[in-house]
Amino acid sequence: MNQKKSLTILLELIWWTATAIAAFALVYPIRQALPVWPFQPWNVAFIMVLITFTRYIFLLQYTFLAKRQVLKVVLILLLLPVTFMLISGLYGFMNYIEEKSWEPLTSNLPAEQKRAIESYIWGTMIFFGAGSVIAAPVLAGRLFLSVWRTRNRGTV
Repeated sequence: MNQKKSLTILLELIWWTATAIAAFALVYPIRQALPVWPFQPWNVAFIMVLITFTRYIFLLQYTFLAKRQVLKVVLILLLLPVTFMLISGLYGFMNYIEEKSWEPLTSNLPAEQKRAIESYIWGTMIFFGAGSVIAAPVLAGRLFLSVWRTRNRGTV
């Protein structure tokens, strides 16, 4: 394996490790405060998707996707259903809070901690959820631009 390929793989592993650490750090306060957090998979998915897709949008030339045209086209086609899945997950969270309120989740907490954790959960879910919903179609556009550039100009 040549040096550039091995460095690309190493960089990708470092980024995935950093993303996993960030997701753990952001979800940890919620898991500490709540005995049951039914939206943890969505929360982690939103964080992972936003960080990864944003990284691919701005640093595509340094990723394993840079010269893989077929994989980029497949990802472009998959990003539309992924966008709708992310919208569905964010809507499910917002609908749950709207219909059932915070009571089933935070009723066992003291008032001050209850308000703080509710605000933290709302902020992280909306920020990362909305960010991932926006990042998915933007990444599709970036991949489309990259396919065009690679085919017509030889750049990423």
